[in-house]
Amino acid sequence: MSTSQTVDLSERPAELPGPKARHFVERDQRVMAPMGRVYPLVIDHALGCEVWDVDGHRYLDMTSGIAVLAAGHCHPRLVKTIQAQATRFTHMAGTDFYNEPMIKAAEKLVSLMPGGAGWQVFYTNSGTEAIEASIKLARYVTGRQNIIGFYGAFHGRSYGSLSVTASKPRQREGFFPLLPGTFHTYYPNCYRCPINLTYPTCGIACLDLIEKTLFRTTTPPSEVAAIVVEPIQGEGGYLVPPEGALVKLREICDRHGILLICDEVQSGIGRTGKMWAFEHEGIVPDIVASAKGLGGGLPIGAMIAREELAQRWLPGAHGNTYGGNGLTCAVMHDVLSLVEEELMANAATVGAHLLAGLQALQAEFPQIGVVRGRGLMIGVEFIEPTSGAPDHDLAEAIMQEAFLNNLLVLTCGASTIRFCPPLVLTHAEADEAIERFRQVLTICLAS
Repeated sequence: MSTSQTVDLSERPAELPGPKARHFVERDQRVMAPMGRVYPLVIDHALGCEVWDVDGHRYLDMTSGIAVLAAGHCHPRLVKTIQAQATRFTHMAGTDFYNEPMIKAAEKLVSLMPGGAGWQVFYTNSGTEAIEASIKLARYVTGRQNIIGFYGAFHGRSYGSLSVTASKPRQREGFFPLLPGTFHTYYPNCYRCPINLTYPTCGIACLDLIEKTLFRTTTPPSEVAAIVVEPIQGEGGYLVPPEGALVKLREICDRHGILLICDEVQSGIGRTGKMWAFEHEGIVPDIVASAKGLGGGLPIGAMIAREELAQRWLPGAHGNTYGGNGLTCAVMHDVLSLVEEELMANAATVGAHLLAGLQALQAEFPQIGVVRGRGLMIGVEFIEPTSGAPDHDLAEAIMQEAFLNNLLVLTCGASTIRFCPPLVLTHAEADEAIERFRQVLTICLAS
């Protein structure tokens, strides 16, 4: 049960990290390779949208493990499913054998795709693997090599997905050469138009660069297998493209026989108030990559492709050991059921409330340039008020101060704080998040 309605917002731990947390951080540093932790949270237990650290400090979680915990921490239905499945079997190589949980979960997933049929699933262990499978299938069925992505995109860190990723130089530095045949163009960002035009009179001209520039200079369309796009760009700053952008991209693909891959790893599974973010524009992609929220905290991903494409893969053309794992698939089925039954609608309703509350803060704090998002995928971009330039240092300072004030948030893009809480977030918890965030901004901007 949530305790957020009774929390005193004036409470602030005297010392963070606490002594137990410092002990675990020191142990971690001796045995774990560097991973870039953002602040010293050492979790002990959690429930719903609340997290307690090893020193007993309670936090409101607006990260959900980077948009993973769709049903929140330790949802009782999922806990029961895990316990029951663990007594039957946990794994039996789904690429070599059959099991009911993987079939049942795939049936549920397909039923939630456009049309409710005509799709087939390939299980992976993560989002980056889902992108790898998507790229391989696109190349396989088209006989073409090249892939087009977008600046600011994040698709993963394995070599194929990293090649299409264009989020931060550090993610690529030291790992070249990457996958040949990858190209990038501008993502539609009306707050900071990459070609200095204004929507809607621009006609989303930034996407015209695909045909007018890329196709005429560096990659003929006849050699492009796929365009990979996040319907809402995640690591790039929680960017919501203008209405009509995905429709225009779909039309470009159709004109040239190019497959459209939608990366729904962060934006899918009900997070934006619809099962898939691409549904807000009514388009239908050829391939969808999913993970994060799909497993309710257990590692699972999926490539979902139109049946006529998936059927062209010969058996053994792609595979993995853990895909179709019995335990993760059992949980995946119940996550999808919860999202369909209640969580998707809750994300839309509570998300609108949270968005409005965060937008109201703009009137108080001119350092907030824009608040954008759909459902419970919301970004607050911070700027230098005079120039309007992104204020990276301020966003980082706010993230750190939020931790000190019992609020867990993460940055993304150049200077954006993201709110991607569990989809079980209540109105009361949203109000608490807004008030804690206001308190954090007051502290940071007064110094």
